[in-house]
Amino acid sequence: MQVRTYSVRPATADDLDSARSVMLDTVYHDFGTGYVPRWHADIVDPAAYYLAPVRHTLLVAVDEGGRVVGTGALDSRGPQSPPNPPRLAERYPSGATAQLRRVYVRPGHRRRGIARELVARLLDFAAADGGYRSVYLHTDPAVPGAEPFWRSLGTVVHDEREDAGGGQSVVHFEIPLTRTGGAVDVPERATA
Repeated sequence: MQVRTYSVRPATADDLDSARSVMLDTVYHDFGTGYVPRWHADIVDPAAYYLAPVRHTLLVAVDEGGRVVGTGALDSRGPQSPPNPPRLAERYPSGATAQLRRVYVRPGHRRRGIARELVARLLDFAAADGGYRSVYLHTDPAVPGAEPFWRSLGTVVHDEREDAGGGQSVVHFEIPLTRTGGAVDVPERATA
């Protein structure tokens, strides 16, 4: 029986290559888009996007061997229009909106509460900031498990699949600005 423990903490400069690897693997393998500069510039330079700005953060989930197996980020950039619907850009303005980004977990470490703990810590960060009025994110429902996960934490505010013409097939969520998760530092039950 194998028991795994994980810890979630703010990323340091030493974590950036490993965090970038988790993010790039996700956009290539799970999303199937590969790196798209207009969507993924933050992946190439996470220090500039998440470590330098005081109101932004990048968290990493680390396994017992010290390997980064998950990421979660938050910034103060609201959804932009285009490509997002104009009413979302108005409802979630930059500066007042904490946008969750890059909540990714390597496939072999999923379904262990890591993503939920990353989100909980990001919500703690947003609440401690004091300047955020709302928490927003969007997801691609084609990614296995993404839509049900976010539905368990928040409310759908716009589903582009229901738009005339289908939009981007993106689902937009608002997450309550409160802590939601449990700890992942507790030993997990082994799976066969």
